[in-house]
Parts: sequence; structure tokens; C-alpha cells
Amino acid sequence: MAGPTCALVGSGGVSMGEDMEQRLPDRGQNSQKPTLANSLAVETPLRRFARNYFASRVATISLIVLIIIVLAAIFASLIAPQNPYDLSQIDILDSRLPPGAHSTMHSTAHELTYLLGTDQQGRDMLSAILYGVRISITVGVVSTVVALAIGLALGLFAAYVGGRTENFIMRAADIQLSFPSILIALILLAVMGPGLGKIIFALIAVQWAYYARTARSAALVERGKEYMEAARGLGLSSTRIIFRHLLPNCLPPLIAIAALQVASAITLEATLSFLGLGLPVTEPSLGLLIANGFEYLLSGKYWISLFPGIALMITVVVINLVADQLRDVLNPRLQKQ
Repeated sequence: MAGPTCALVGSGGVSMGEDMEQRLPDRGQNSQKPTLANSLAVETPLRRFARNYFASRVATISLIVLIIIVLAAIFASLIAPQNPYDLSQIDILDSRLPPGAHSTMHSTAHELTYLLGTDQQGRDMLSAILYGVRISITVGVVSTVVALAIGLALGLFAAYVGGRTENFIMRAADIQLSFPSILIALILLAVMGPGLGKIIFALIAVQWAYYARTARSAALVERGKEYMEAARGLGLSSTRIIFRHLLPNCLPPLIAIAALQVASAITLEATLSFLGLGLPVTEPSLGLLIANGFEYLLSGKYWISLFPGIALMITVVVINLVADQLRDVLNPRLQKQ
């Protein structure tokens, strides 16, 4: 009796053990299946970038202010109470009116209030600043993007090819960097004359060397790594190696420098316009608006230069703060592990 019972229990125990073994893997597999909560918890590079950037309250506020400025510049024609380029909307009798004054050419029902006053030509300062910010940002962004493309291409090509080609490109960049930026821009604009396209060309000629040297330095570091040797060992073409493997790993420091150079380009354009070598009078940027009111500062008409100067200062400061945070976020040495 004991033997069969033990055998029965033993056989039952074996079957129960087998059932347990069959069920345990199923539970393990079910626990390893990705759920919605786990997928949401996975941190993507974009989420990591956003988390690191918005960790700084100053950078977050600066980004919000910069977005507001850019949107105001884009929709200046809809926001501005007056078109400063339309001569039919400008009256010389409204020249140099203080902030809060009312227009003398409009009827009482459609009276225009100059919140920031008017300049010596009768233009509304608020409208002129909105249009001026749009021109300054356009000049800064376009010149920086084109200079980045040129400098990045030359720097990567010099680092990848090496030899005499690298020496020639880098010596040309060294010669350009040995002169002050404003001096080169002054010489070019003195020869070509004022104009939107000409000042963008001058700013490109000033900036490209910064990106070329930075791109070459980053490419030289990446060129000696194992993935580059593996790509060459696989027989990939030089074009594919440069654009698919080398370029993406050289972009982070260049993006941070480009963000800083936008502010530098805006400041340099304002300086040139203030000196009378930038944009023409028909397309006033912030620098030209400041220059227009410079002669009236001592006569008490401060608003002609003060408000454009404040707009320029705020724009440059928020761009620098955003670029500084981008530099910290895109630098892997400064990222928290």
C-alpha cells in the first residue's frame, strides 16, 4: 500500500513539477513584454535633450522670450500699427512725438497712438522696432546658416583629405581670423556699398573661418576612432563616410557655436548700420534706428534711440543665454551620467 501510494504521490509530484516548469517561463515571458508604461518610461535622445535644457530656469525663460521676439518679427506686418515703409502712412508733422502721443493726421475716430513715440521722419517707433527686429534676425540667421555650411564643408574636407589641401584651407582661415571682424566687414561694405545682400555677404566672409577650424578639430578627433576605421575597411565611399558617419558626430559643437554667432552677427550688423555702412535708410534695422536718434539724445528726445537699443539688447542677451545652455547640453562631458 505504501509503495503504490508513494509512487502515485511521486508521479503526481513529477507532474506538478513539470506543470510548474512549464508555467514559470510563461510568467517570465509575460513580465518581459513591453507595456505602455515601460515604453513611456524609456528616455529617448530628444527627451533627454529637453530634460537637460529645461533644467535651467533662466534658459527656459530666455527661450520663451526668444520665441516671442521671433514670432513678433515674423508677424510684424500684422502686429505693427503702422507700416514704416509706406510713405502714405507717415506724416512729417508727427515727427519726434513723445511716447503716448496721438497722431495729428488721423481723425478722432481713427486716431493713432504712438506708444513708443516717433522718430524724426514721423514713423511709429513700435512699428519701426518690429520691422527692424525682423531685418536684424533675418540677417543674423541667414548669414550664420550659410557661413556654417561653407565652414563645415571646408573643415570636414580638410580634415578628411589632409596634406596640402588641409594646410591651404587652414592657413586661409588663420589669415582671415588674424584681422578684426569689423575691419573686414568695413572694407567689404566700403567697396560694395550698403544693401541687405551685401551685408549678408560681408558677415559670411567674417564667420566662415570659425566653423572651418571647429569642424576640422572635431573631424580630426573622430577620424581616428574605430567606427571610422571600420567604415574604411568595408570599402565605403568617401562621400558616404563623410556625410553618414563623420558629419553627424561633428555637428553638436558647431550647433552651439552657430547659436552664439547669430547674436554676434546681429551685433555686428547693428554696428555697421550705426556707422552708416549697413542697410539703407529705406530698410532700417535696429542699428540704424539707434543711429537716427543719436543726435537727439542730448535734446531730451531719448526714445528715438533708447527703445531700439533696449530691443537690440534683449534680443542679443536671450540668444546668448539660449546658446550657452545649448553648449552645455550638447557637450557630453558636462552631461550628467
